[in-house]
Amino acid sequence: MRRQPFVPVRIHLSDGTTYEVRHPEMAIIGRSAVTIGVEAEEGSGIADRMMYCSLLHIVRVEDANGRDLSRKGENLP
Repeated sequence: MRRQPFVPVRIHLSDGTTYEVRHPEMAIIGRSAVTIGVEAEEGSGIADRMMYCSLLHIVRVEDANGRDLSRKGENLP
């Protein structure tokens, strides 16, 4: 989330759900979970609802172009 310039990411969860984080202020990373703001209207920059996702259930993180960022040794955004 600190990558400059910011690169939008897609987070894949163990249940098959995916969330896109298009702005760094739409995600808060905690010790055991990430809180993701979900926009009602894409591009609005306003979270309509918040999703709380356990870090244990994140199986892959990729940039908006599909490049996998969750491999060992790779710096996560």
